[in-house]
Amino acid sequence: MKNASLMHGSTFILLQRFVEKTYGSGVWDKLLQDSGVGIKVFDPHQNYPLLEMEAIVGEASHITGLSEDTLKEKFGEGMVPDLMALYKKYVDPEWKTFEMLLYTELIMHKAVRKENSNANPPVLNVSRVHDKLLMIDYYSERKMGALAVGIIKGIAQYYHEGNKIKVESTTSPNDERVQIRVEFV
Repeated sequence: MKNASLMHGSTFILLQRFVEKTYGSGVWDKLLQDSGVGIKVFDPHQNYPLLEMEAIVGEASHITGLSEDTLKEKFGEGMVPDLMALYKKYVDPEWKTFEMLLYTELIMHKAVRKENSNANPPVLNVSRVHDKLLMIDYYSERKMGALAVGIIKGIAQYYHEGNKIKVESTTSPNDERVQIRVEFV
């Protein structure tokens, strides 16, 4: 997978928005300093070392007392409104959570890769088991399965269906390949 050790700048920008909204405006600069990344402005059209994302999340975990997986999940949930606004032109207005998840790889990730050759979203193989169950095989050398789980939960909240789905990672969210079960109740 190309650029496996890199993370797109837009992800850092979305993380900054999440941190400032959730923990206050001064916390982001403190995280950058204390993590060793240093104060910088991330460019949404550039890639940055994955190690910097890991350092920032690790420091945020230390400061908040939350696990890194919990923080990644919360970040994933929080970034959905921005992602939906950014890629609105690719979303069918009739879709709800089920369809959004079913077509993310085919439509959304394909568009991301086409529009920005520096972007490298994870590969999602989504299987429709039946009308109430999707199995998502997530693949990324970045090992950000907890972020994917959070994004799925955020999509459900976006469509006001958060109480109608159960999302669980059936494998470790810290692996390159993660299986995520999404049940619609």
